[in-house]
Amino acid sequence: MAINDPIADMLTRIRNGVRNRAKTVTCLNSKVCRGIAAVLRDEGYIDGFDVVDDGRQGQLKLKIRFGPGGQPVLRRLTRESRVGRRVYRGVEAIPVPLGGLGISIVSTSKGVLSNRKAKEERVGGELLCTIE
Repeated sequence: MAINDPIADMLTRIRNGVRNRAKTVTCLNSKVCRGIAAVLRDEGYIDGFDVVDDGRQGQLKLKIRFGPGGQPVLRRLTRESRVGRRVYRGVEAIPVPLGGLGISIVSTSKGVLSNRKAKEERVGGELLCTIE
């Protein structure tokens, strides 16, 4: 079955894994999905990820992080830009969820970056998702 939006598929798999308290989640491998996984790892929302070769496209194996009491670190993932409605933001218009406690993930000309890194680099781009 063809997947039209691999980013939305990845976020849904992560959401379902967090809800089911799964330790790992597998997603399809693509350059953008690897970028999103790297941002989630750098910001502390997941413990890490591995690229698993399956002879085709490959898969990403994400290790989900939970707090000391077993509560999930990820509370809400929202896909902002979709296939039917792309959302682009300049550097000054990139949202800061929860007053800086959450992050926005932006696809820029310098790669997939969090809102903090995008503001440091002074670049805008396509707003992929927000995480609270």
